[in-house]
Amino acid sequence: MTQDPYEILGVSRDASADEIKKAYRKLARQLHPDVNPDPETQERFKDVSRAYEVLSDPGKRAAYDRGGDAFSQGFGGAGQGFSFTDIMDAFFGGGAPGGAANRGPRSRARRGQDALIRLDVELAEAAFGVTRDLKVDTALRCEACDGQGTAPGTSPTTCETCHGQGEVAVVQRSFLGEIRTLRPCAACRGYGSIIPDPCRECSGEGRVRSRRTLTVKIPAGVDHGTRVQLAGQGEVGPGGGPAGDLYVEIHVEPHKTFTRHGNDLHTTISLPMTAAALGTHLTLPLLEADLPAASEAGSETQTTFELEVRPGTQSGSEQVIRGFGVPSLRGGRGDLVVSISVDTPTRLDARQEALLRELAALRGEETPDGQVEAPHKSMFGRLRDAFQG
Repeated sequence: MTQDPYEILGVSRDASADEIKKAYRKLARQLHPDVNPDPETQERFKDVSRAYEVLSDPGKRAAYDRGGDAFSQGFGGAGQGFSFTDIMDAFFGGGAPGGAANRGPRSRARRGQDALIRLDVELAEAAFGVTRDLKVDTALRCEACDGQGTAPGTSPTTCETCHGQGEVAVVQRSFLGEIRTLRPCAACRGYGSIIPDPCRECSGEGRVRSRRTLTVKIPAGVDHGTRVQLAGQGEVGPGGGPAGDLYVEIHVEPHKTFTRHGNDLHTTISLPMTAAALGTHLTLPLLEADLPAASEAGSETQTTFELEVRPGTQSGSEQVIRGFGVPSLRGGRGDLVVSISVDTPTRLDARQEALLRELAALRGEETPDGQVEAPHKSMFGRLRDAFQG
């Protein structure tokens, strides 16, 4: 059997890394023991795997090309073997767990977690926007060590177990020979270095918990449950890593006058029976009246609206005031819907009762018989009746 790895894989001496990988994958599929259990084929599979170990490693390949002995470079010498992760790299392009793309020491600095805080606001603040100062308890970068986790004047030392690689090789024997797998180093937890003298402020974490004040601008039009994202204002990561995001969840407190439905505001006003019958004008307070700026001298903010109640207004009727609702996050503004509730007097003195009886006589309503009205039909119901009729 030839000892030239190029001949074993069937590639030229100037073959690229991709060509070598493709040749190995093709031969491995043909010679794998699961496909062909013949002993001679298994021996050839070992040779193919060892040849790939030499040519897939730039250092070993360069040493062999300079005239080195293939056996001394792990091609078949005692105590040498092929890496199981190299086989996985060949088949899966380095994407397998433990593959070449994931090897080496891992960084101590990692991104921090996102944080969530609740903010209670009034309806006017949610509608027109507000700026608030929030006190937030999160992890911040340790100023004593600048996130490094080491005591002042010290630095991490290279791990003696893995020699800074962050991984150690575990060798297992099988019918294919010695299979070498890489695992994170237990001594340094995969970092490749050890902190012999941790920072006293953060105990080597590179971050400390602290309270800080943030100025948060809540945009106009937010609703109950809306979350405002503050990028990079969350928890600082271990090792002084980048901070996550902070989410401010809006909770809108109930209003004494208005209720919100989407971008529309709804309110109800009560009128005496006489005002509903004769008509009247009302000064209706708007939501803008709750804004602090509305109380300032010289403010041009409209805080009231003159509402005309037409004569004969019935209880339960609605009037829509366009453009006096809640501003939309996408622009524009909703409406203000005013529902009318007519109050019927429950206590009358003798004079009032006499006047009402006189009115009833004038209107021919002394002995009303009452009429049962048909239920109100929807538009689709009216269309159906029209087609059926």
